[in-house]
Amino acid sequence: MRRFLRIFWRVLLVLLVLGAAAAYVKRADIARLMAVQTLFDEGRIVANFSQMDRLFHSRVLDRGPGPVSALPMGVPETLSPAAEAWVKRRAVTALVILRDGQITYENYYQGTGPEDLRISWSMAKSVLSALFGTLVAEGAIPDLGAQVVDVVPALKGSAYDGVRIHDVLTMTSGVHFDEDYMKFSSDINRMGRVLALGGSMDGFAASLKTRDTAPGSHMHYVSVDTHVLGMVIKGATGRDPVDLMAERIIAPMGLEASPVMLTDGEGTGFVLGGLNLRTRDYARIGQMFLQGGFWNGRQIVPADWVAASTAHQAADGAGYGYQWWVPKDNAAFGNDYMAQGIYGQFLYINPARKVVIAVNAADLGFAAPGVTDENLAMFRQLAQAQP
Repeated sequence: MRRFLRIFWRVLLVLLVLGAAAAYVKRADIARLMAVQTLFDEGRIVANFSQMDRLFHSRVLDRGPGPVSALPMGVPETLSPAAEAWVKRRAVTALVILRDGQITYENYYQGTGPEDLRISWSMAKSVLSALFGTLVAEGAIPDLGAQVVDVVPALKGSAYDGVRIHDVLTMTSGVHFDEDYMKFSSDINRMGRVLALGGSMDGFAASLKTRDTAPGSHMHYVSVDTHVLGMVIKGATGRDPVDLMAERIIAPMGLEASPVMLTDGEGTGFVLGGLNLRTRDYARIGQMFLQGGFWNGRQIVPADWVAASTAHQAADGAGYGYQWWVPKDNAAFGNDYMAQGIYGQFLYINPARKVVIAVNAADLGFAAPGVTDENLAMFRQLAQAQP
């Protein structure tokens, strides 16, 4: 009997220790899940967007050993009353304007500052496109007409079976995906919970089984398409796309601070929206694109890729390039284009006016009808203004 009791207590102790360890691990997952549920709360959203690395799995991207690239001060400008009202209405937290490569306006709002690493959300898609262009140029991804599953066999049997790489680049994959940020059960919010709970983004992409339209026939914004581009990069090169982004895009830029990339529980980068940079560094990326991919003394992104990715590429004239938004009427406004993220993150580029505008925000009304048009109109007004 005594021997049985000794064994019983030992087993019980082991179970208690294992239970405590499991609870400790789950505690972090639960904390991340709670962060997702309160991420956009009115009283928290501004601070949350500057400390995403504390709320989710993440990794630091080495900015490289070189000095900070020059971003000189130009002739200072002031905002018009209409622009000031727009800043308040759209809950802007940071605004940096470059004219001819010089800072002519820089301001931070709602308690934020120039050293904050602000979440990109879908502006990250455009940065991944820049990386993609370097791989196309060297032949690592030789054919945009190739089938995704030829490079990523794990997606066979998914909705991406039969989709070309070009279709994914232009958001014309046809994959059924509910991008409604305000609906708890939407695909975009299910994906957010996978990220928070340490699940697999690759597994999430492979779990999508239905399509709404034939691949290549219709532009429908599907955020996970960009994750699939990351899978294509890994399949084609055998390299982690975040490591490649750090080497080819981040390190040569001469950024002020090392960026942070959110990841899933397996360490896979949240390349469709997880990049965190200082606002001035977003502006540097915009200036690099304005200069045809040339920055800090070197050609970082091939000029022909910059031209192609920021031109109309999507089917049915949808106003989309290769992971860049290209307004349908941009020919009348200096061939402008932009990277855009939810809650008011923008990188607007106007080649004719030699203007770059980097915006971070915490705009709870970003999805309201007419807001995107309002923002574009303001950027065009700012681009036309004289310092």
